[in-house]
Amino acid sequence: MREFILCRVTLVTLSTAIFFYCGFCNAQAEGPLWPNWRGSTQSGVAEQGSDFPVQWSEATGNAWKVKLPGTGGSTPVIGSSLAFLTYGADGKNHLAALELSSGETRWEVEVGDDRGGKHRKGGGSNPSAVTDGERVFAYFRSGDLACVDVSGTILWQTNIQDRYGEDTLWWDLGTSPILTENAVVVAVMQSGPSCVVALDKESGEEFWKADRLTDAPEEAAQSYATPLNVTVNGKPAIAVMGADHLTLHASNTGIELGRLGGFNPAGEKFFRSIASPVAEGGNVVCPYSRGATITTVNMNALAEGKGADAIVWFRDDVGSDVPSPVVNSGKVYIVGDGKRDRGLVQCLDIKTGKTLWKVRLPKSRHSFSSSPLLAGNYLYVTQENATTFVIGPLDAGQPELVATNALADDEPFTVASPVPVDQSVLLRTHQHLYRFGDK
Repeated sequence: MREFILCRVTLVTLSTAIFFYCGFCNAQAEGPLWPNWRGSTQSGVAEQGSDFPVQWSEATGNAWKVKLPGTGGSTPVIGSSLAFLTYGADGKNHLAALELSSGETRWEVEVGDDRGGKHRKGGGSNPSAVTDGERVFAYFRSGDLACVDVSGTILWQTNIQDRYGEDTLWWDLGTSPILTENAVVVAVMQSGPSCVVALDKESGEEFWKADRLTDAPEEAAQSYATPLNVTVNGKPAIAVMGADHLTLHASNTGIELGRLGGFNPAGEKFFRSIASPVAEGGNVVCPYSRGATITTVNMNALAEGKGADAIVWFRDDVGSDVPSPVVNSGKVYIVGDGKRDRGLVQCLDIKTGKTLWKVRLPKSRHSFSSSPLLAGNYLYVTQENATTFVIGPLDAGQPELVATNALADDEPFTVASPVPVDQSVLLRTHQHLYRFGDK
């Protein structure tokens, strides 16, 4: 195992004020069904339902299919009867609400100028929106961030780059906003001044700003990963991965609770971070090194000042560069997308890092940019040509590939992740939005 640089850890005594926070869930009976790109726990797991479709095609199992009016890589998010997604069209950023029953557009709004186009995999509309059931927050590569109510009225709009500095990312923006009780949080990690900012959900005014300065070289300073809502020593916190470091921040103040460096001991210049971390049971799982390593860290120990001793386990023989892992019930599911392990799906024990099982998907020239979904007793893994592989049953000792679902819209690149809706699955391909299964 490589050596980790002992990090500087700041232990902060938080306010004794305790505020109620339950992920992204709305307190009302009808809250968001899939409020951000990885679900309410940001783990990639459908928390309700078990009878999801396993097989589909262009002709069978397809409840509806709609052609999207623009381009983008964002994953749809779900609130009540609507799917919210972003795209670029006619030189503008768009946020649209589509009816789950039919795919028809209920409303769409423009949010600044589309500035995407650095890579064919996405565009200016790669970040997924996030919703609390009453409002939808959409963020774009142009820096535009808007708060829109569920009827399509823009409540406020601002530009992150105008406020915190011009985008210096080499590629199109990928990080998505997340919500805390009072704020919408955005990570700005790039070459040059970087920070994590929280804006008041009601007004768009700055709630807090945490500078995130590291010594990561060149492109390694850039991150496309999404921050993660976690709990540290019983209190809400935010984990941020990228720029060769993991940092933990208090949700209500942004104060840094802990920092772990050493993810790039050789100072590689191109270790930009794409895959986002996942967490369960106090442990946060961090893919890094362009898919070459995974490090799992105990967040409570990190916040207590234990530095590298907070590392639970480390592996340099398994990893994922672009797809974020799934975590559920003590198991971590990894989709390999590098030359070493492309198409190798592995299940690891979150406490030990031990491989529990492996499934090798069919060889293909297509890689994986979509993050996997765990729904019911199956794992859904979508390739860049929109083919979705279904692995299961997951409670078997050795799950198997049970379905290979190809579609007509196989033009690269499908990068959005599959989304569970009731007992069906939404999938955004390069040009279309599909709904499979109809209960």
